[in-house]
Amino acid sequence: MPMDFLRRIEDQAFPLTVTDPVDIRNAAVLVAAGLVEAELPNESEASERPGVVLCITPLGRAALKRMRDKPA
Repeated sequence: MPMDFLRRIEDQAFPLTVTDPVDIRNAAVLVAAGLVEAELPNESEASERPGVVLCITPLGRAALKRMRDKPA
């Protein structure tokens, strides 16, 4: 799930290389939502080239904060 991926990479050092196809797809969804900036391979390149998450955007950081602040 993309938001789980976002939570998982929150404290990582950027740029962050991602090689798992599921992580690359999650990153693509987050890019489309404006939550991260990344350089990602297209589907035909995914097995040959990793993706690189450059940063979590301010919008992504705000989404993470909302997730933390949300009552359980």
